[in-house]
Amino acid sequence: MGRTTPSPDNGTSALHDAEPPTYERRSASGLRAAPDSEPMPTEAGALDADPFRVELVDEDIPTPRRYQVVFDEARIDPDVQKVVRRLVRHGYQAYLVGGCVRDLLLDRRPKDFDVATSARPEEVRELFRNSRIIGRRFRLVHVLFQGGKVIEVATFRRNPKEDTEDGSELLIRSDNAFGVAHEDALRRDFRINALFYDVEARQILDWVGGMEDVRRQVVHTIGDPETRFREDPIRILRALKFAGRLGFAITPDVYDAVVYCRDALALAARPRLSEEILRLMRGGQARRTIYLAWETGVLDVLLPEVSALLYDDRGDDGPGQRLWRVLNYVDRRTAEDRPLDDTVLWTLLLLEPMKEACDGVRDRAAAVADFLEPLIDRLAISRRYADGMRRIVAILPRLAGGRAGRFARTDIFQPALDVLAAELTARGEPTEAIDRLRSAPQPRRHHADGAMYRR
Repeated sequence: MGRTTPSPDNGTSALHDAEPPTYERRSASGLRAAPDSEPMPTEAGALDADPFRVELVDEDIPTPRRYQVVFDEARIDPDVQKVVRRLVRHGYQAYLVGGCVRDLLLDRRPKDFDVATSARPEEVRELFRNSRIIGRRFRLVHVLFQGGKVIEVATFRRNPKEDTEDGSELLIRSDNAFGVAHEDALRRDFRINALFYDVEARQILDWVGGMEDVRRQVVHTIGDPETRFREDPIRILRALKFAGRLGFAITPDVYDAVVYCRDALALAARPRLSEEILRLMRGGQARRTIYLAWETGVLDVLLPEVSALLYDDRGDDGPGQRLWRVLNYVDRRTAEDRPLDDTVLWTLLLLEPMKEACDGVRDRAAAVADFLEPLIDRLAISRRYADGMRRIVAILPRLAGGRAGRFARTDIFQPALDVLAAELTARGEPTEAIDRLRSAPQPRRHHADGAMYRR
């Protein structure tokens, strides 16, 4: 973790003696409860600070709390530092923001670095010839580097609903109202994602109390959770994702708002729902996050076909228990840096209900296609993924019998073996036959379908 101390102008009273919050458990698993472990370890007073308070310079501009931080420089991409410093050199404000700051505080190596700046997209584009403006709902600049690296640069924004006279519609339809730094922080979803890092000053700027939430390991919205979830229902899934992936607790008011607002997910853009479900599966804690989705009733809204199986408790051999073991397998593959591709993830999440749809049916591919039609409509699952699932489930019995045949030369073969390996592992059955099947000749990819199963 970075060594962190509050800046002198903000006081030095410590929070490290405060007890971490605890929350009642709503299930035997206790997944919602605060972690049983000790509070996040600190180095030389890391994250010690006064309880959050906003100080006002005037009635409109809040002053952030500033924390002097020393991060391991090796964890911060040198190219993102170049981007920030060039923006600052040309007179703009620029900070590292969001998840990368949170992950640095947690001693994690960020996968991506995002930059927020006072420069407008066109101004960023003028400073970086190796860049392009993207997006319609949310205009960003991608600064491109060798090896396909992309640094995402966003202009400070504010909540566009402030422009409406009566504020009657909470759902955000557009997100291109430019603002200033503190407005950008306040419009973000969760306090742990609203920390700004000043690369030059080596300071974290905190307008919302995110440092306290990181220290206490909790997920809380910025502002009223029900309002924030109705503004953008996708935030419901993001709350579950961060709680699962980080091992943080969801505060009681946020948890209750997730339950109360879950039906609002029907108003979200369907492709965003599909992508967020995949992110739950990719994050390394698929079992925990899918459990939270089921426990809160979110899974009832998005995937009632899966949720129904989980309510049907048939003991260790039941489909619900097999799904939990499959998700454990997914998490192990992610932890081993052998992630499964997206078609396989969808297949594994839906495998048990798809198998039930095939019971007593001769044409398994047609049965799966019929099963998937309402999901394609509800979640905008791409036809590419749906076709992959249909083909995989159709050949699983043949592969389980050790017979690859002509399928060994098709692009579906290796993804289908991944699904079979997960299923056999979940059943506690040996997987040696998988290794023999994998030694079959690899497919020749002569057509576009060859890219179907790559992320």
